[in-house]
Amino acid sequence: MYIVKLLLEAELELTEACEWYDKRKPGLGRIFLEEFDNCVELISSNPLQFPVNFSERYRFAILKKFPYSIVYRIDDEGDCIIINSVFHQHRNPFKF
Repeated sequence: MYIVKLLLEAELELTEACEWYDKRKPGLGRIFLEEFDNCVELISSNPLQFPVNFSERYRFAILKKFPYSIVYRIDDEGDCIIINSVFHQHRNPFKF
């Protein structure tokens, strides 16, 4: 298992998404966070299982129930996963 770190922008995006879903339906933000956590667990156990897109450096893991991707990279030492963005799939993919 790799150590997983979220960049500040990714933390803010995650919080914003949870709050948005909770405003739509109480408890939905928690469900979103659970799915996010499950996906992060998959990433940390095998980070190479998700495809590289738009760059040789970033990988995209798509959540199953929500229109979000986790954009991450493996650090230069190869022992840490850095999450750069919790990215809504309808946004410009070059934003992160």
